[in-house]
Amino acid sequence: MTQLLYQGHDWDFSMLERCLEAVEEIGTQDLGMSLYPNQVEIISSNQMLDAYSSTGMPIMYNHWSFGKRLLRDTARYRKGHMGLAYEIVVNTNPAIAYLMEENTATMQLLVLAHASVGHNFCFANNYMFREWTDADAIVDYLNFAKKYISQCEEKYGIDAVERILDSCHALLSHGVDKYRRARKLNAQREADRQKDRMEEWERNQTEMWYALDPNIKNRRPKEKQLLDEPEENILYFLEKNSPILKPWQREILRINRKISQYWYPQIFTKVLNEGIATFTHHYILNRLYDQGRITDGHMMEWLSSHANVVYQPNYDSPHYSGINPYALGFAIFQDIRRVCENPTEEDRLWFPQTAGQDWREVVRSAATEYRDDSFVQQWLSPQVARNLKLFAIEDDSQKRDIRVTSIHNPETFAQLRSTLAQQYDHNSNQPNILVTAADLQGDRCLRLEHRRHLNRELDSNTDVLIRHIQRLWGFPVRLHSVDSNGTVQNIYQAT
Repeated sequence: MTQLLYQGHDWDFSMLERCLEAVEEIGTQDLGMSLYPNQVEIISSNQMLDAYSSTGMPIMYNHWSFGKRLLRDTARYRKGHMGLAYEIVVNTNPAIAYLMEENTATMQLLVLAHASVGHNFCFANNYMFREWTDADAIVDYLNFAKKYISQCEEKYGIDAVERILDSCHALLSHGVDKYRRARKLNAQREADRQKDRMEEWERNQTEMWYALDPNIKNRRPKEKQLLDEPEENILYFLEKNSPILKPWQREILRINRKISQYWYPQIFTKVLNEGIATFTHHYILNRLYDQGRITDGHMMEWLSSHANVVYQPNYDSPHYSGINPYALGFAIFQDIRRVCENPTEEDRLWFPQTAGQDWREVVRSAATEYRDDSFVQQWLSPQVARNLKLFAIEDDSQKRDIRVTSIHNPETFAQLRSTLAQQYDHNSNQPNILVTAADLQGDRCLRLEHRRHLNRELDSNTDVLIRHIQRLWGFPVRLHSVDSNGTVQNIYQAT
């Protein structure tokens, strides 16, 4: 007779250990998932609120905005205006999962399957995380960053450091390499390079070094063209070329660049990541029930929570706030299994290479080789579109009426799928601002260009953005917003 994993609602650490072993066994041996080693931390509601304020990372430097967020969320939580997540999982190696101590035993089992298997698998195997982040080194790097910024506060003053951090935070979305692979993190290497950069800067402060040291004399910096082509990573450009920043300030820009790059894949994998995690916990807990390791009561408890997570309000509901990423991702992964096991003629038309295949292998492939936009473009089926009642509309400000452009019928489904996929291409949704010119020998004006995409204009925060760039550049900044024909539509500037 199979022994129950636990009874009742209370949990202890031995029960958590049994549950973790059970979900890992099904995840690795049944689903064929390769995982990072798991590290489970139990935290209180206050600690969860603290994790919210510092982006969920186990280590983070100090900044007033984190405290502001903590006060806001704490007040809302105590008034009952917001709830807390059952868990937070961090893309590290080992994968760190924070579980709320207030969770019942069943909810602890659910979040272990969701986070320590589902999210863990995505972090360890999805190409975005493997190519753009370094799970082995991020904790050490954050420790280096926290220590370095703390040292700067002691040496240069909290206000001076906060001003730089304020500008860095305002430019985080413009501080990532979107199309080239990021360099792997290494805390010790970063510390050594920071020391070398400081020594080089100190040598360059006086011409005496060039006169006294023959080895340095022949290495006098030469005038160079700052830009061979437009630069999309504004923080990188400012770090390397700002005329006013001191070495410690450049290092803070670099730290924020590295951290922003670490978060870059998260933006592009929300639907996929939550989808595979929800699919995984749904499968694992059903398997545990079939094995007699959880009771009917436990089953009803987690299914109630699961139903709330994947609930998708209709477009005309007062609760509608867009497409629920959990609902969409879970529906697509469930549908992939259906297409593999019981394909219809429609499925064979849209997924000829998938119908009849091993669903576990196809699910693993879908979870590791795509990001949200390509995932939706490849795997959204007419069946899922019908179940979710999806349709696309055109809302043109120049026209009186809103027009439904595509639905889930055979004639317009491909257009519907492409329209939805484009919604998850965040590079298209972010303003495309490039550094195009900077002349250190002339007026020292930094020239930026906003190239409109899909007729999207800059928002009301543009003036604030320009002022933060100007603070880091130190001289006039001018931004030209141009249309697809290269015609200047608006000019923003800070002096």
